[in-house]
Amino acid sequence: MNKADAIALEEYRRAHVPLYNDQKLKLGVFGINCSYGLNISHAPTTYEVTWQHTSDIVKRADAMGFELALPVARWRGFGGTTDFNGESFETYTWAAGLAQATRNIMVAATSHVPTVHPIVAAKQATTIDHISNGRFALNLVMGWFTPEMEMFQGMQRAHDDRYRYGAEWLGIVKRLWTDETPFDFESESFRIKQAQAHPKPVQKPYPVLINAGHSPAAIEFSAREVDFSFVGFDSVESVKVVAARVRDKARTDYRRHIGVCTSALVVCRETEAEARQVYRSIIEHGDWVAADNLMKVLGIESQSFNDRIRNYRERLVAGWGTNPIIGTPEQVTDQLAQVSAAGIDGMVFGFLDYNEELKYFDSAVMPLLRQAGLRS
Repeated sequence: MNKADAIALEEYRRAHVPLYNDQKLKLGVFGINCSYGLNISHAPTTYEVTWQHTSDIVKRADAMGFELALPVARWRGFGGTTDFNGESFETYTWAAGLAQATRNIMVAATSHVPTVHPIVAAKQATTIDHISNGRFALNLVMGWFTPEMEMFQGMQRAHDDRYRYGAEWLGIVKRLWTDETPFDFESESFRIKQAQAHPKPVQKPYPVLINAGHSPAAIEFSAREVDFSFVGFDSVESVKVVAARVRDKARTDYRRHIGVCTSALVVCRETEAEARQVYRSIIEHGDWVAADNLMKVLGIESQSFNDRIRNYRERLVAGWGTNPIIGTPEQVTDQLAQVSAAGIDGMVFGFLDYNEELKYFDSAVMPLLRQAGLRS
């Protein structure tokens, strides 16, 4: 099979899946299963980690035509006065509940691969895919937060070894989703006898797979293994470069087409001044102890906090390190158009107050996105 045929077949198999629809810019909600969402801040909001609240958010996004609800997998918080993300819903069961409560939106589980056996993960994913009738996505995380990984077996692998383990883990899962006969699998990390799983997923050959990361090992893994790579959004210029790099590697090395998405905190108000005041409020109410704890885990430390470090620290507080999208509906639409033009297929959003701000986004921004040709 030549490269063009392989890509065409892959696209045909996923034609019915929301993330493969004909919308130019796919949309989603992000982080709505963890306390404080994407903001390390005490800024006033009605957002809370209750089942009723999180399901209301996802059902609203579903009614708006959004393609994806993407959770954050978290097993402990980051301390400070917020203990940021210290409360969270486990994501497989979260996705299963939302699969039953929604009609069109894709629901994802975010899975730290060292925390769940691949046979269990494969069965859970298939079950949710059947509950949702083919609307499930699996977001793979290798386990970057060392204190969390030390809660499981008391160890953290070296960076590149996490991706080696993840590739073995996913190889087993993919075979469980596709092989009709039992198989053995033996490696440094796994010793499995007569593995089997039935029924198979609704999606063929298997559910949509997602991964995020910028390191060479992460890009290699994404290009070879998954359907959508989520890349960081530092600026329009940088996201354009990274998106092209991931796509080129998938196409050139593996004859695969891969979608590229990103995330952002959205602060949209009737006037730019109002939007910027809300953003300032998030910063002013920031939990800097939790933010610094997160920076230490990420390895972003400096004895002298220069402007670059300080700016990144603020971005962590307001939006988990993403480049915020701030302004009027027209300005937000223009910024989203720039991201789309940079080669991004979709964006998942964080808000300070998801439920309330989605209402305004629906009435004020969605019509403009349709006018701009980003949505139909």
